[in-house]
Amino acid sequence: MPHDPAHTIAAELGVSYGQVSAVAALLGDGATVPFIARYRKERTGSLDEVAITTIRDRLRELALLAERKEAIVASLAERDLLTDDLQAAVAAASSMAGLEDLYLPYRPKRRTRAMVARERGLEPLTVRVLAQEPGTDPRIEAERFVRPDDGVNTVDDALQGARDILAETVSETPEARAEIRDLFAKRAVVRSKVVAGREADGATYRDYFSWEEPLAEAASHRVLAVLRAEREGIVRLSVRPEEDAALAALRRRFVRGAGPCAEQVALAVEDGYERLLAPSIETEIRSEMKERADREAVRVFADNVSQLLLAPPLGRKRVLAIDPGYRTGGKVVCLDAQGKLLRDDVIYPIGSATAQAEARRKLVELVGTYEIEAVAIGNGTASRETEAFVRAIDFGRTIPVVLVNESGASVYSASEIARAELPDKDVTVRGAVSIGRRLVDPLSELVKIDPKAIGVGQYQHDVDQKMLRRSLDDVVEHCVNAVGVEVNTAGAPLLARVSGLGPKLAETIVGYRDEHGPFHRRADLKKVPRLGPKAFEQAAGFLRIQGGDPLDASAVHPESYALVRRMAADLGCTVEDLMQKAELRARIDLDRYVTDTVGLPTLTDIVAELAKPGRDPRERFEAFAFSDDAHEIGDLVPGMRLPGIVTNVVDFGAFVDIGVHQDGLVHVSQLADRYVEHPSKVVKVGQRVVVTVLEVDAERRRISLSLRSPRSAGRGAPQGEQPPRGGKGR
Repeated sequence: MPHDPAHTIAAELGVSYGQVSAVAALLGDGATVPFIARYRKERTGSLDEVAITTIRDRLRELALLAERKEAIVASLAERDLLTDDLQAAVAAASSMAGLEDLYLPYRPKRRTRAMVARERGLEPLTVRVLAQEPGTDPRIEAERFVRPDDGVNTVDDALQGARDILAETVSETPEARAEIRDLFAKRAVVRSKVVAGREADGATYRDYFSWEEPLAEAASHRVLAVLRAEREGIVRLSVRPEEDAALAALRRRFVRGAGPCAEQVALAVEDGYERLLAPSIETEIRSEMKERADREAVRVFADNVSQLLLAPPLGRKRVLAIDPGYRTGGKVVCLDAQGKLLRDDVIYPIGSATAQAEARRKLVELVGTYEIEAVAIGNGTASRETEAFVRAIDFGRTIPVVLVNESGASVYSASEIARAELPDKDVTVRGAVSIGRRLVDPLSELVKIDPKAIGVGQYQHDVDQKMLRRSLDDVVEHCVNAVGVEVNTAGAPLLARVSGLGPKLAETIVGYRDEHGPFHRRADLKKVPRLGPKAFEQAAGFLRIQGGDPLDASAVHPESYALVRRMAADLGCTVEDLMQKAELRARIDLDRYVTDTVGLPTLTDIVAELAKPGRDPRERFEAFAFSDDAHEIGDLVPGMRLPGIVTNVVDFGAFVDIGVHQDGLVHVSQLADRYVEHPSKVVKVGQRVVVTVLEVDAERRRISLSLRSPRSAGRGAPQGEQPPRGGKGR
């Protein structure tokens, strides 16, 4: 009977078998992670999205393991190599590495030295030598196998062939491989050495010219950096434990006594380790090392993307956005409260007095004509000069001026989505539109851009791209569904991220909305072609419709509407009363509404949602301004205290924008007056901070900053670690 993977996963995660099997059944029925976490708590025992995602991913891994087992059994059976014991061992294998160890001796392979020795009839000699019986002289035994016609010309040739077979046996014995693999995992040291003559070319990697660190302690960013250096031919890299420890372990396993046969086995053990086993296990360990580093880098990247997507929105307001520039001027766009482009123009605020006067006149006119409520300025080239220019204009009323992170705007402006949205505009206009829309609602705009282009990664081009894509897809899906989507205003890219929809259904919904007008009820979505009951079930709770049934604007799922109305009827009030009056909600006896399918977790969620129906979970927007004392890197002086915004969090610290066109690094040692396990424990992308300037290297454009208290900033801190090229993710 096939082993149920739910048992394995339950033991690994410390949850019940029932919880895992429930998640597996829901996933198999087409449910999404956000839907399961939010609306099927009774089924899963209130597992959160992290646990459900882990179960989903582990189910995939175990499915791959099961597929590999089937392929191996089929291969062995086809070649008449399958025995009952071997089949049982394959079935019992709990990891891919252990499974491949079992299969290794039987795997079809290229011609090896051991194969040649076996073809020459030296297997019996190998058995005699490996027995290591007292009094056996391997040279006398080998004399019987000297056969020049078979290529065995001397006793030494015979013994060499026997050792070749023994070496392969050492390398392919599952128990030996497992022991050496464990030794590598626990005691291997990562060592790198610069390739002679590449010192100048690899100056960026000079920290790794002569570097070593225990594998168990090697941080993700250092592993990825040294692997990149190796890939570029700057260093040579090895990942091995001390050879003596490995050989001692193998001798204990294969060598018995100290006779002549034992000496031959010892020689074979050394050869088998150096030539076969060590390279094989090192390849495995390096792969695992890379995967661990990838997972950590992807985790940090995903956390950063999540924080950026969930940045506080300004809200539906009329915005004037500027994509600033020097020679080409600043591209100006005016957007209505829904982000629709109303007007575009060009101004030259950094030019002659005449050009500045004309720019001032245009901005005043545009602000008045389109009743602009906020100004968004991209934080790239000429941003601080443009900001100062706009802030100095008297618009007759107070209008917030906000610098907006424009990372990825150029990617959006050249994308298929941008061409579809603004087909008659060039990339500069599209970029300015994106900047303005980001201020209004970062989530709605950033979902249109590949997360890798947003600028909050660490070695994102070095990590496993499939792993990165899966993780970022999960993050975007989580953020979109956590916030909820206004179905009557959202574009297809945002709707595509809603649980149960996807790109095709999203486009169909938008097309139906354009043809038939806005949706008045969630139930109207059932009229959309190809949006069946399953898609409606998965998506409805995450979609919002304002102005009709108040429950349609909340996160209460339509399947629970009757329950809410019953609560209201039992209290002699309307659903609207229930939402507006806390004293009415306090009188609800949840135990009265428990059923076989609806328990206290869902009921508690419903009442909590009635208290804040459809409320945006993101923080409230607050305008931010950089210091007027620093506009360029040359303005910085050690000791300055400046406001800034965290733009990227990486393993070794955080990058902070202080308004000088070059982010500074707060090394992990400078993040707090206490020990910090990981930067993400202290800061997050988008966080407003006040930093102290420690050091400025204008030539290399490096700025060292501190978040420690002024008296302790810089004290006892290690040298600030800077990533090699591209490490910042920009």
